[in-house]
Amino acid sequence: MEATAAPARLENATDLPPAYIEIGQIDAFRDEASAYAITLSRAGVPVEFHLHPGVPHGFDSIAFNADVSRRAMADRVRVLKPI
Repeated sequence: MEATAAPARLENATDLPPAYIEIGQIDAFRDEASAYAITLSRAGVPVEFHLHPGVPHGFDSIAFNADVSRRAMADRVRVLKPI
């Protein structure tokens, strides 16, 4: 399988585009997302990383009116707006 199937398989992050990565603190993918952000950063790729305290995977769908969900959505809009 290719590295695109799982970020942990990525061996060379050089020349990848800037990344926005967010994850909940109690998400099953937390460690993989964190490692991916570090891999990208070490390769010189600009990374904006957010670890949202105390929330699970899909927190924004479970509690879309919670402060953390509103902040996450605002960050996504801010990052995607220039595109």
